[in-house]
Amino acid sequence: MTPDPTAQAVALPRAAVAAPSVSERARPNYKLLGLLALGHLVIDTNQGSLPALLPYLKSALGLTYAATGVIVLMANVASSLIQPLFGFLADKTARRWLLPLSVFLSALGISLIGVAPSYYAVLALVMLGGFGVAAYHPEGYRTATQVAGERKATGVSIFSTGGNIGVALGPPLITALVTTLGLAGSLGLLVPGLLVAGLLMTVLPGLSRPLPALTHRATLAPQTMVGAMSLLILVIAVRSWTQIGFSTYVPFYYLEVLKGDPRMVGTLLAVFLGAGAAGTLIAGPISDRIGHRRYMVGVFFLATPLAVGFMLASGIWSFILLGALGVVLVSTFTVSVVLGQAYMPRNVGMASGLIVGFAIGAGGIGATALGWIADHWGLSSALWISALTPVLGCLLALTLPEPRAR
Repeated sequence: MTPDPTAQAVALPRAAVAAPSVSERARPNYKLLGLLALGHLVIDTNQGSLPALLPYLKSALGLTYAATGVIVLMANVASSLIQPLFGFLADKTARRWLLPLSVFLSALGISLIGVAPSYYAVLALVMLGGFGVAAYHPEGYRTATQVAGERKATGVSIFSTGGNIGVALGPPLITALVTTLGLAGSLGLLVPGLLVAGLLMTVLPGLSRPLPALTHRATLAPQTMVGAMSLLILVIAVRSWTQIGFSTYVPFYYLEVLKGDPRMVGTLLAVFLGAGAAGTLIAGPISDRIGHRRYMVGVFFLATPLAVGFMLASGIWSFILLGALGVVLVSTFTVSVVLGQAYMPRNVGMASGLIVGFAIGAGGIGATALGWIADHWGLSSALWISALTPVLGCLLALTLPEPRAR
């Protein structure tokens, strides 16, 4: 029978609407990614301010290195233990209201630390800020992954770069505030938190086009690779011990061992963490091309030589090697989230919560242990341990399997 031309004319447009083109499916939603990245920037500016604030708190409150490490532990544990729960909830249904609320809570917690009356008040405030961090990341990563198109690592790296820029911006910002206004200058961090939380409340609903349904996809996706995910979590813990160890104790090393200028503490951390932000943007396209597992192995292979080089170098080479170390360490963050989601394709929010949350929590535990070592054997010993830890990470990364094909 001859096809009806009119029916064909009607059917074709319907098919075009029902089935987006390959280019549409692959193209990230840059507006939504940019807005999510802005919130991520503020969240991690608050989080990144804490290491640069620690020397001033240590002096003002008369703390030991171990007590200082506990501050990092409490901030990180608060933001890690509950994060998988938020990831679980993110997999069930979108809770976009958590995004502005978490930005506000993180800003409130860190901004009040400078006027806290006691050490225990500081611990309570860093836990409040940590709760904001825990609430933002799973929902943010889940949404970013859904609108990132086919090139997941490239798209998610845009979201992650906002956070990495924030981590790098936090130290010089808090240093400028505190050296100019005293510890009470930390209140200045409340301003960007309020502005961006308000922006997210106002703009996010209008930008949020309906996201692809996950139910049918989840049914077809491969089962969770439990062993691979457990191994990846261990790899991320090792990476976190090195990164948190350097970001927490390099400022003390610079001031007390190298007798550096206190005004340069923020700049030093900005070199380390800012280079990591640049590394995140580079890591996405490279890992999409060569494979996420292969990228993880290569990065760990480079980390220890760069860290050892920093410990042996002086002058401008210290800054160069510290920046290079930041590139290779921080750049694994986005890749590890995408790899974790590939190991848990039916629960991408939970995967994000486990990777991001456990990385933060493990880093806090490592910072506390390194503080005890610094009290007993000196700062140099603590940093040498951090420098050599990636050797273990490289060996573990070599055993990571490739994700199952969808």
